[in-house]
Amino acid sequence: MIEDGRIFIGASRNPDDSINKPEYLDLKFGNRHGLVTGATGTGKTVTLQVLAEGFSRAGVPVFAADIKGDLSGIAARGEPKDFLTKRAEQIGFADYEFDQFPVIFWDLFGQKGHRVRTTVAEMGPLLLARLMDASEPQEGVINIAFKIADEAGLPLLDLKDFTSLLNYMGENASELSSQYGLISKASVGSIQRALLVLEQQGAEHFFGEPALKISDIMRTSNNGYGQISVLAADKLMMNPRLYATFLLWLLSELFEELPEVGDPEKPKLVFFFDEAHLLFNDAPKVLIERVEQVVRLIRSKGVGVYFVTQNPLDVPETVLAQLGNRVQHALRAYSPREQKAVKTAAETFRPNPAFDCATIITNLGTGEALVSTLEAKGAPSIVERTLIRPPSGRVGPLTDGERQQVMDKSPVLGAYDEDVDRESAFEMLTARAKKAAEAEAAKRAQAEAAEQPGTTSGWSLPGFGGDEDNRQGRGQSRGRSSGYQRETVMEAAMKSVARTVATQVGRALVRGILGSLKR
Repeated sequence: MIEDGRIFIGASRNPDDSINKPEYLDLKFGNRHGLVTGATGTGKTVTLQVLAEGFSRAGVPVFAADIKGDLSGIAARGEPKDFLTKRAEQIGFADYEFDQFPVIFWDLFGQKGHRVRTTVAEMGPLLLARLMDASEPQEGVINIAFKIADEAGLPLLDLKDFTSLLNYMGENASELSSQYGLISKASVGSIQRALLVLEQQGAEHFFGEPALKISDIMRTSNNGYGQISVLAADKLMMNPRLYATFLLWLLSELFEELPEVGDPEKPKLVFFFDEAHLLFNDAPKVLIERVEQVVRLIRSKGVGVYFVTQNPLDVPETVLAQLGNRVQHALRAYSPREQKAVKTAAETFRPNPAFDCATIITNLGTGEALVSTLEAKGAPSIVERTLIRPPSGRVGPLTDGERQQVMDKSPVLGAYDEDVDRESAFEMLTARAKKAAEAEAAKRAQAEAAEQPGTTSGWSLPGFGGDEDNRQGRGQSRGRSSGYQRETVMEAAMKSVARTVATQVGRALVRGILGSLKR
């Protein structure tokens, strides 16, 4: 049942429960995206593993988040178990054999995988505002902060860079507001408090260098298998907004960096977005619109996006319409919302005259699903009640020792494990403030030296007045300028930045659909 150019998903059944035919996902339609849904305990994780193994075996790199740790077993060869061999026999899968797959483990916290980071500048204002749950005025200030940084050549690498820029903006809100629009000190303060909360939740681990290179999640192994990047997300899920924003950033990076390839024979990368409802919960309309735009356009870059969630209603209709390959596990229908979900799921399939989808969805067993994939000219196949094939890798998590062995042999070993803190906005603003302070101190010393007895200044030629007249003149000058206030250190730094901005306008960095930097 394993064929070139297709991924074997399982075998469909007739109404009398006899085996009908094998069900496949054509690789050439793998970049047309997909959806895997079903209630807890119905087999979504195993289906995700089956699809990931199929793509990897075909030489397609895969990125997937591991919410509970179960997906890590894909790195180890499967072990004979009764329920696996029984399912293989049940569907007539005579070619079933165990295998292990090349895996790179990633972890934002560096505990269960290699560190994965990005910079504040690369994330961009839209996603950062989403991460902070910023209000509209706060989002406006965040956009101004990025504009100032982009135009003035201030690299925003980590949270301390962004914090120092906000401090500068708060100190000079009046001056900057005249050039960029209203900068409310109250909004700046709110953003700073939100940044403090993010730091306490571990977001500082995400921002910094070395930043993740997209090429490192698009590798193939020596045996031709696509490398499977598994993100350890059990701890990350303690901050759902950070989890969703990270995956959305990664999706936007793929969109901005990868070239157009049209419709390849197989995807360049497949991206599994588990717990997809976190992406859309309370998301502003503009973000949902841009996600829909990215999903619609990224397939031409050879990237397939597969959303994994409990309820099809978790995904907006505009995004749902872009998902061509669908695996629907059992749904419960106890509440009105669940009943609506069953109806919605049933209506999205191409009907099968042999059964009623809405009735079948609530009666599917564990490891059983309604499957419809794209075929022929890209039209969806008739939905089939399908028994999902057993995975070839281990079903269940790796031990800590096994995970460490995989990491020790990783192709990115040592590339991301140590932090790099190069000169950026924090150091540059600090240096400018120090320079301004030194200039102010020198000016003050010069003024004090000029006031000492016996010193001369001005004209001393005959007929132009003597020292006494000069001193008297200086006294009058001091009297006239008694209301003068010396500029503060931050004001001097602000003027320095303003001059830099003025000379660099027109050279601002270009940002993409979701605000990430375009290379």
